[in-house]
Amino acid sequence: MMTEENMDYDNITYEYMEYGYVEESKAGGYSQREALHIISVIIYSLAFTLGVIGNGAVIWVTAFKSKRTINSVWLQNLAMADFVFVLFLPFSIDYVLRDFHWLFGTTVCKLNSFVCTMNMYASVLFLTVLSLDRYISMVHVTWSQKFRTVRRAWCACAMIWIVSCGLSTPTLIFRDTIQHNGKVVCFNNFHDESGHMVKVRHIAMVLLRTAVGFLLPFATITVSGVLLALKTRQSNSLRFSSFTRTVSAVILAFFICWVPFHTFSLMELSMHHTTYLHSVLMVGFPLATSLAFFNSCVNPILYVLLTKKVRKLLRRSCLNFTKSSLRELSQSVSATEMDLVLDTCSHEEPNANSSV
Repeated sequence: MMTEENMDYDNITYEYMEYGYVEESKAGGYSQREALHIISVIIYSLAFTLGVIGNGAVIWVTAFKSKRTINSVWLQNLAMADFVFVLFLPFSIDYVLRDFHWLFGTTVCKLNSFVCTMNMYASVLFLTVLSLDRYISMVHVTWSQKFRTVRRAWCACAMIWIVSCGLSTPTLIFRDTIQHNGKVVCFNNFHDESGHMVKVRHIAMVLLRTAVGFLLPFATITVSGVLLALKTRQSNSLRFSSFTRTVSAVILAFFICWVPFHTFSLMELSMHHTTYLHSVLMVGFPLATSLAFFNSCVNPILYVLLTKKVRKLLRRSCLNFTKSSLRELSQSVSATEMDLVLDTCSHEEPNANSSV
């Protein structure tokens, strides 16, 4: 862990809830923005609660309660990415509640940021593949019937996880902690070899994340969506299914939630030349980060609202689970009552013998 004395204050960013630390070091005196902190904690807590319940339910239904299809494979892996991320949200909630004092060490600091970044890459890549799969299955029917299988879908998911982990490794390298004014701060340390290298590494990291995590997937999804819409309009036999509309809503929600974050990330690069946008970034980045994190609990809500099949599966699964729980409870109560009866009889038997 670094200390305040050997830290270059230009070697910092606003990313991932560092705004409390940046405000203190850059603005010459820390004035806590309680409203932003409260909003962040509320959004993170809501995302954690809804994300654990919603994504857990989707994983349970797609893995155990529904027929294994290619679509269920995409949805299950997308839910897994969100589920792993929301499990780490309590670290972020604690960080904000403690006024940006990190208690969990450098390793967890790196791991927390790694999971966040991996979730972003995995989610957008799963959505991209899902969008391409929708186009191929509806337009190139003969090819899809021959090559589109559940096994190949799982292979594609494995590749997405590997690529997402690989793209997220810079966070394991650069994420660090520093002792500053009696607090431990988790931040991006681009290592003070030279001011130029700090700038190059920061710009490269942001551009890679924006290009691979936003621009290229957005272009791919847009093109495939437009082509599918044109093909549907030309052919009377093609119709948008309920699942296709749900996928479109999930894709739209992802980009609405992540556009502000990537926008502020690009705006942040200007801080290498001027502090003109400092006040804008101080206010905007925390809210943009909160909105991006909230995306991890949105998908299950959209599944329930837009897909009748998912609603039926969830209702049936919950009903079966309730019936099973009540049956086990009833059997347990019956067994307990039987034990009480036998125990009572065993105590009464000696009295009956003595009376004879």
